[in-house]
Amino acid sequence: MTDEKKIEGLTYEQAFSELQTVIGALETGDKPLEEALALYERGQSLYQYCTKLLDDADLKVQQLNMQGELEDFAG
Repeated sequence: MTDEKKIEGLTYEQAFSELQTVIGALETGDKPLEEALALYERGQSLYQYCTKLLDDADLKVQQLNMQGELEDFAG
């Protein structure tokens, strides 16, 4: 199973929390290069996933009709 599949099962809050942990680990600067690169790649995947979830949520908000009801979202 790839990291991408593991990430896709996370909630936004879980993915964002893990992203913060990855950033913290990278900021210490004490990781070997190979581990730092793996963390960076994981962070990029988490960032993209969080961005997608936020974009989808934004589209749902935009899909509210004039009566304040959520219309079907086909995203």
